[in-house]
Amino acid sequence: MSHPVDDDCIFCKIVAGKIPCFKLLEDEHTIAFMDINPVNPGHALAVTKGHWPTADVIPTEALAATAATAQRVAKAIVRELKPDGFNLVQNNGPGAGQSVPHLHIHVLPRHKGDGATLNWTYKPGNKDEIAALCERLKKAL
Repeated sequence: MSHPVDDDCIFCKIVAGKIPCFKLLEDEHTIAFMDINPVNPGHALAVTKGHWPTADVIPTEALAATAATAQRVAKAIVRELKPDGFNLVQNNGPGAGQSVPHLHIHVLPRHKGDGATLNWTYKPGNKDEIAALCERLKKAL
């Protein structure tokens, strides 16, 4: 699997070793490092080595490799930091809060009452609208 590069991308620069990071692990297709703007202590990123901005354009194998790296990091966080839980967060596009347009998965250790929030609240949906959207999406699959 080849790894496309964007010379202006901060994560591509980290992958290439042009910008230092607190590296946790690296393999053929991914790198994981500590987030330098952590939500909570231990916040890390699993990053694909190739420059694909979002989950809808990345090759399936590269996304799977990135998810496997996120899982390895999450297991280490659970063992060593013993959080109350953790989030795996993967944003796609600025409307979803993606700040670096290079696919990455946040591994966020969580603690009860830590104040960290995701960007939605639960509200009951219209079941007829949900059913109609389900049918549209099934056709698109």
